[in-house]
Amino acid sequence: MKSKKTNAMRMLDRNHIDYKVNNYPVTEAHMDGTRVAQLVGVSVDEVFKTLVLENAQHEHFVFIIPVNATLNMKLAAKSVKEKKLHLMPLDDLKRVTGYVRGGCSPIGMKKLFPTVIDSQSERLDAVYVSGGERGTQIQIKVTDLITQTKAQVTSIIES
Repeated sequence: MKSKKTNAMRMLDRNHIDYKVNNYPVTEAHMDGTRVAQLVGVSVDEVFKTLVLENAQHEHFVFIIPVNATLNMKLAAKSVKEKKLHLMPLDDLKRVTGYVRGGCSPIGMKKLFPTVIDSQSERLDAVYVSGGERGTQIQIKVTDLITQTKAQVTSIIES
């Protein structure tokens, strides 16, 4: 199955960053990250999800964590020097990022938001993140993901 170029892929191409595209079949039902890892044929530890949170002033922050982990809201807020954050309403996701649930890539959003990648990523050479549409995962070197998103790396998941 050949996918069209997404904003994420175009941005990576423009910046001469190597990546691999992995497509998988999707249905209308939401799929969890464990299922995505199975469909792509990789370890669940290599697949990361993108969460978009906001503060009380509706400023947005992006967090990239392993799909089988839970974001620690206090650590997330502390990492971006905020008192409190909450998940952005799903209805706002496409308007703010340009992406839909299940296809929200940390790369190529409408705007570059402050981004934090969980420190578990440092154990890996490459990770899989959403390619910018449902059914598409991009494998990218962790160092390239950090550079492309201007992310900081710190522990932000529940232990």
